[in-house]
Amino acid sequence: MKYHRLVIQKIVESLTDIFSGKRYADKVIEFHLKNEKKWGSRDRRFFAENVYDIVRHWRRLWNLAGLPDKNYLNPDWITEENIWLVWGTYIVTQNQPLPPWPEVRDVVTKVEIRKRLAFLTPAQELSWTNEMWEYAAEQGQIDGKKVSFEALNDVAPVFLRTNMLKTTPEKLVTALANDGIEAVVADKELGTIQLHHRQNVFLSQAFKNGLFEVQDISSQHVGTFLDPQPGERIVDACAGAGGKTLHIATLMKNKGKVLALDIHQWKLDALKVRSRRNGLDIIETRAIENSKTIKRLEASADRVLLDVPCSGSGVLRRNPDSKWKMSKEQIANLLKEQESILTDYCAMVKPGGVLVYSTCSFFVSENEQQVEAFLKTSQDWKLEKQIRVWPGEQGGDGFFMARLRRAAAPKS
Repeated sequence: MKYHRLVIQKIVESLTDIFSGKRYADKVIEFHLKNEKKWGSRDRRFFAENVYDIVRHWRRLWNLAGLPDKNYLNPDWITEENIWLVWGTYIVTQNQPLPPWPEVRDVVTKVEIRKRLAFLTPAQELSWTNEMWEYAAEQGQIDGKKVSFEALNDVAPVFLRTNMLKTTPEKLVTALANDGIEAVVADKELGTIQLHHRQNVFLSQAFKNGLFEVQDISSQHVGTFLDPQPGERIVDACAGAGGKTLHIATLMKNKGKVLALDIHQWKLDALKVRSRRNGLDIIETRAIENSKTIKRLEASADRVLLDVPCSGSGVLRRNPDSKWKMSKEQIANLLKEQESILTDYCAMVKPGGVLVYSTCSFFVSENEQQVEAFLKTSQDWKLEKQIRVWPGEQGGDGFFMARLRRAAAPKS
């Protein structure tokens, strides 16, 4: 295999930025791809895949490279020399030949790597921090093997959600093929399409025509779990850029009203653009400026979706660098925020209405325990159903959803 030295050098620089500069992997990769306009598709794919793969397996590769485990996140040890050693180890584990370069002359053979692998702890082998491995164990999610930690290190498939107001899944596959994009229907009822391999779908005519949105198959289940009906008034209270908001409006057949709330105006502005492309005109956006924004909406919604901020443990395949930033302290702060949102925002639901609480986390503390705590202090609410989608199910991410119903108003 022929290696382009400049591409490898950019891989090394990117890993330095991610682990020493604490920058997000997707932003680092995007930056280099934009700057290296002369790279061909092969180099661009090789660069992105190498960076993401090494980030996923960072601790494992660090140990297999013979570097001291205690320093795998120590900025003083994230040197160019050590990263070259990690990259070379990665190449050997991929059964690829090493280039005859001095930077990788100290990389050991595959036989030696196998010997080292036998001495790794589960957290080292599966590339988790000890702190978060222990946290998962405390919640019974390791010994019970409820979560496939191997699956969290897989490359996530690309799923699309068909805009059912404009086309069908089968017609979308044909439209994508006309754009040179190979795909297959993954779930006809849901309208989910899966790409055969990763491609830039945003340049396709099908995307420009608003025939689909990129959305993980598990995320698509949240909209159907909410069960929105045409003509209802629905609030998506943590809308972000609005992937689920768009799905809700589509399920409502563009009839009724969907109010998208978020603390970031720029995300809501992006949602407006996406709404127009999707042919949806029932979505209204409103920035949450303070608690009064929520109070003004008291008992105004038939259904409310709370897709709350969370650890993102269920979507680590898409954001592999997140696990190196995750901590018990961070999750403790998130738990307080989730509790606050659930307690305060539930007031927007009309008597007899529905509230859906969801996360993209597999931690019990962010899911079942939050719902249980809420129900203990909120007597007029009843749990109707809660489901989990584990990472890897249907190829999708990990999600949790709980549907609660508010007691109907007493008859006068």
